[in-house]
Amino acid sequence: MTYPQTRRDDLVETLHGIPVADPYRWLEDADDPAVAEWVAEQQAFTEAALDELPSRAWFAELMNRIVARPRAGVPLQRGGRWFVSRNDGTTAQDLWYTAPTLEELAAGGEVVLDPNSWSDDGTASLSTFSVARDGSLMAYARSVGGSDWQHIRVRDLATGEDLDGEVTAKFSSPAWLPDHRSFLYTTFDEADDARGTATSGLGVARLMIHRLDGEDELLLTFPDEPTTMASGEVSHDDAWLIVTIYKGTENTNRLWVYPITTRDGRSTLGDPIKVVDQAGAEYTFIRTEGAQLYLHTDLDAPRGRVVRLNLNAPHQGFEEVVGESDDTLTAVEAAGEGLLLAYLHDAQDVVEYRSLDGEAAVEIQLPAGALVRLDSSPLRDEAFAGISTVDSPTAAFQIQLPTGAVSAWPPNDWSLSAAGARNERPSDEGPASVQLTFAPPYTVTRQRAVSADGTEVPYFLIAPADGNAEPRPTLLYGYGGFKIPVQADYRPGWSAWLAAGGAIAIANLRGGGEFGTQWYDDGRLENKQHVFDDFIGVAEHLIDTGVTARQQLAIHGRSNGGLLVGAVMTQRPDLFAAALPGVGVLDVLRFHKFTIGAAWISDYGDPDTPEGFATALKYSPLHNVTEGTHYPPTLVLTADHDDRVVPLHSFKFAAALQHAQGSDAPVWLRVETSAGHGAGKSLQMVASEWADLLAFAAHHTGLAPERRGS
Repeated sequence: MTYPQTRRDDLVETLHGIPVADPYRWLEDADDPAVAEWVAEQQAFTEAALDELPSRAWFAELMNRIVARPRAGVPLQRGGRWFVSRNDGTTAQDLWYTAPTLEELAAGGEVVLDPNSWSDDGTASLSTFSVARDGSLMAYARSVGGSDWQHIRVRDLATGEDLDGEVTAKFSSPAWLPDHRSFLYTTFDEADDARGTATSGLGVARLMIHRLDGEDELLLTFPDEPTTMASGEVSHDDAWLIVTIYKGTENTNRLWVYPITTRDGRSTLGDPIKVVDQAGAEYTFIRTEGAQLYLHTDLDAPRGRVVRLNLNAPHQGFEEVVGESDDTLTAVEAAGEGLLLAYLHDAQDVVEYRSLDGEAAVEIQLPAGALVRLDSSPLRDEAFAGISTVDSPTAAFQIQLPTGAVSAWPPNDWSLSAAGARNERPSDEGPASVQLTFAPPYTVTRQRAVSADGTEVPYFLIAPADGNAEPRPTLLYGYGGFKIPVQADYRPGWSAWLAAGGAIAIANLRGGGEFGTQWYDDGRLENKQHVFDDFIGVAEHLIDTGVTARQQLAIHGRSNGGLLVGAVMTQRPDLFAAALPGVGVLDVLRFHKFTIGAAWISDYGDPDTPEGFATALKYSPLHNVTEGTHYPPTLVLTADHDDRVVPLHSFKFAAALQHAQGSDAPVWLRVETSAGHGAGKSLQMVASEWADLLAFAAHHTGLAPERRGS
């Protein structure tokens, strides 16, 4: 296969005594016209090649129908008003609606934010919003082209008009102070020169107070501690500001609590109570009750527990409220007069309600599926849960407290929510279109593989319930990092793959958060190889048990999961029929030099140290590409405005694979334009990317949906 020509330079660096070639270093320069020309040639080549795939049109048509389903999110109460996102399937971005009561919100409400009006091509999106406690003002953050940079504006909810001025932030959710005229946000030194394609480091983080009637104030910064950031949250009684201080993506943090005083319409902060000033464990704020501070922590409890502290006597230390259990405590929310606790039992959700003394547990009987949202407040006696399944997007359920009674929301068919977005009653065919299921009947089972060191590795196996016991094309998905749990939840492409007749495996790898801190620690730093061994173990189990065959097995992952795919395909190129690394961290010797990359040292180690370098060199996908090896067909996916995992990772990896490939198996690079790491993509972008990914996987695993009909 003749690819677009890629220049190879003779650059070799000696790192910790070892020569390391980097012939594609020039592809790191996003401002170089030669790079732009190379990307354009690669994209044109890939587009032409993808267009030859026989099932591309089939998947494109189905994916467009899947993303066009009307849908609604989980209602939120903020500042005494109710909010919900909706999309009738025709707009690139979801709209946000508001109403003073739940009943009025269910009936339709009024549009408060329409991100579709922010750009002509649907590439501007809402990243977050926050409402002042009195309901007067909303701070909302726009993202442009998928960038992590946020542009925060303030909207008067009475008039619907924006106030003058804008704040540039990143990785931030505005936290309003009790004066309703000030909020906290996080920004970085480079905020004044923020670019979606920037490849430099972020510099020093600053936690700021934005004053609507004055100059912004610096609250916290740690100039001598690279990648240290902070975020704030105000207690429901407006008495305390809880600030979490963390270094990069480490799952440990400090926690300071500032008393708040509000006089003459202005909130000020007292000296902080440094509840935790050595980051040895993870501490997450839950709520206060007077001077009692409730926290979710893994201190002396790898699977999590709840503790409390008297802020008037912090020297007395923590008192346990809810002890560690055999299940992993993933979230705790303040709810009414008690606590809602979400656990993972074998990577499947269980929710319970407890009083503030930790007693009187009531299990919440939610429908089967993955818990993707849990929202509650000490100021109200109901909560909301969002549940998704493999083929169904989020559905909302109302929980009455303290009984735990559950009901669907809205109480009638949720197609009314979609109809409200169009300001009309649903037509006769409306509910039917909402209920449309694109996947055939399928089964979800729990399976267990064995990793290289004998560790049991669970995974979900999802397959059409068609009685076909023969090996079938299978898509294996994994992540395995940053203590993030992976579940059998909704992704738009799952329905299409099942409809085509394929099976899906979703692996629970070490490095994730499914089984607590020890499971996470066993898959990071010097243990990172365990993640790859786990994934390989699942792949081999799928083959050994007859679910699939080597020539039918495709692998996919995004971000850290893209690293996963890159690592296993270079370690075991014989095992897979296709590889689909998306927005992956593929140059592990240089990840820390770009944008937020240095924050990931928590998982990957520091390549500037001898130990970190030695570990990274063993598995860095880019540096383990060997000329003449028969690599599986590979589709590398990235986006031109990804300022989290910058696209240079994918550029260099694709170039190296194209040069080294020892067979005629294709290596294609797909670059999405005006898109970032994934969040905020338009519906059309989502449908297009999934269609290409699935068509590539289908072609190389022998799946022929175009012959099945629609």
